[in-house]
Amino acid sequence: MPAKVEASTCTGCESCVDSCPSEAIEMKNGKAFVDAEKCVDCGVCVDECPVEAINME
Repeated sequence: MPAKVEASTCTGCESCVDSCPSEAIEMKNGKAFVDAEKCVDCGVCVDECPVEAINME
């Protein structure tokens, strides 16, 4: 399952954007957004998020 960002928790630090090997995460309105079609379910972004705003659905 693709990663999901909890927008209310996301601080917009872009750690997940920089760490995503499939370039599936982009910033929209200052928050991370995961493109489910590009996400390869690796979980790297979950580990990189300093505020635990990302989880695997």
